Amino acid sequence: MYLPAVTGLVVLFLLWIKVKGLDYVIVHQRWIFVCLFLLPLSVIFDVYYYVRAWLIFKMCSAPKLHDQRVRDIQRQVREWRKDGSKTYMCTGRPGWLTVSLRVGKYKKTHKNIMINMMDILEVDTKRQVVRVEPLANMGQVTALLTSIGWTLPVLPELDDLTVGGLVMGTGIESSSHIYGLFQHICVAFELVLADGSLVRCTEEENPDLFHAVPWSCGTLGFLVAAEIKIIPAKPWVKLRYEPVRGLENICKRFTEASEDKQNSFVEGLQYSRDTAVIMTGTLTDHAEPDKINRIGLHFKPWFFKHVEGYLKGDYAGVEYIPLRQYYHRHTRSIFWELQDIIPFGNNPIFRWLFGWMVPPKISLLKLTQGETIRRLYEQHHVVQDMLVPMKNLQDAITRFHQDIDVYPLWLCPFLLPPGRGMVHPKGQEEELYVDIGAYGEPKVKHFEAKASTRQLEKFVRDVHGFQMLYADVYMNREEFWEMFDGQLYHRLRDELGCKEAFPEVYDKICKSARH
Repeated sequence: MYLPAVTGLVVLFLLWIKVKGLDYVIVHQRWIFVCLFLLPLSVIFDVYYYVRAWLIFKMCSAPKLHDQRVRDIQRQVREWRKDGSKTYMCTGRPGWLTVSLRVGKYKKTHKNIMINMMDILEVDTKRQVVRVEPLANMGQVTALLTSIGWTLPVLPELDDLTVGGLVMGTGIESSSHIYGLFQHICVAFELVLADGSLVRCTEEENPDLFHAVPWSCGTLGFLVAAEIKIIPAKPWVKLRYEPVRGLENICKRFTEASEDKQNSFVEGLQYSRDTAVIMTGTLTDHAEPDKINRIGLHFKPWFFKHVEGYLKGDYAGVEYIPLRQYYHRHTRSIFWELQDIIPFGNNPIFRWLFGWMVPPKISLLKLTQGETIRRLYEQHHVVQDMLVPMKNLQDAITRFHQDIDVYPLWLCPFLLPPGRGMVHPKGQEEELYVDIGAYGEPKVKHFEAKASTRQLEKFVRDVHGFQMLYADVYMNREEFWEMFDGQLYHRLRDELGCKEAFPEVYDKICKSARH
């Protein structure tokens, strides 16, 4: 009885696609494609990698396989040299697999070095470090560490973010006001260099390379392992929600919360220029049963919508959230990006029936977006993280409002220590910064992607801030090296023979340099 009806619906759907064209459906009714194909594929993808990682770690075979894989990378690099070093090298990981919205065209012209390294190698609770391969992701790491009572001091939000991406780029979380960026919790990097040699670098051993690797985007060598600090975990986060009104009040209250080291976590969601909810959290062993909220369950409202309820109701509140669910609170809705892909995704019926499959993998969204959607996103969508000194927060939010008018804005404070790498404060003292994340469709009239982003970039340079390099960067070379300190980076590229082996970071990531 039901089979003919279902078959009929499928036939009608396929006829509709044939009449309208696949491009039309993917662009204008993308949710159909996402719900029918990408969500089930994403579940299969996740299950495979989770089971694989668990089996390998339990069987203790990862270290043995790791050494073998490192030797294979060294062999590929030496072969490239033997063949005359005709083109630059890059990792062989397809561009669509990365979390960055940018699809690097250089993958087609550079020598692809295959790096199949996605395992957690060792958890050393005595030294309080975890040793991981570059393609191990945050979902894997949290699942393993929290199960044995440990966690990373800075655990960036999305499950699919890899250790390699966070080391070579950067990463941040609401604990960064205490611990700094992801690079600041790393204690050692292991790299295969342009000559095929394997080198380990720490604060004491090859310290220049240790400081130069973060933000270098794979242009100094191939990361093959990283050692990262771990700290004891507690099962719950006691989270306080505080709605705040008025831009000056928001900035004042957010700064105070960020300076208070008693807060394990600090985060702000800004819903308009003059309204925000500021959240402060502390780790705790016990929870009040009537205040527990398991926000990670598939049928729960998207976190940013849940937070907005405190603003609309104009009341403060306290909840206890399981630690791992807190870490990945924005994962199910990809912050708030999923509302543009599945407009009814936060509907209770959809959440109950299909919420367990959400979110679709960002990599699969990229793989299937096509040139039309990519151009539309580029021109009518903003995904940017700008890092500015906390003292300039009010001016920065005003600038974001004028230039792009995208809400919510994500506010995440972080401590930036002095250093000699690409990113450090202007002086020799540590300084409190804030990451302003803008993800969505600009509401400002006459938005033009290049011009508007360049205005934001200029403001950020003027206040000695930084732009995260996963996003579209429109600066020219001179402006880029005005924003970032390239002194150590360029010296090491000369010393390590990188100029013939890897493109300069600017040429790899900036739109005006890419072909």
